[in-house]
Amino acid sequence: MKTLRDVKIGEIVRVVKIHGQGGVRRRIMDMGITKNVDVYVRKVAPLGDPIEINIRGYELSLRKEDANIIEVI
Repeated sequence: MKTLRDVKIGEIVRVVKIHGQGGVRRRIMDMGITKNVDVYVRKVAPLGDPIEINIRGYELSLRKEDANIIEVI
């Protein structure tokens, strides 16, 4: 299983599934990260946290904990 945390800078991936429970999963979906959406990884901070992505025409920063529960292809 490849997660958003594993994606390299400059890659475009598609979300397959969001793992997790309750509030965390709902918060991620409320940010626009849903199944079958394309995600472009713009930057990763030097220590790997946070990850800056471009999704649905806007930029978003995610903690690596959150990126780790987003399965991509």
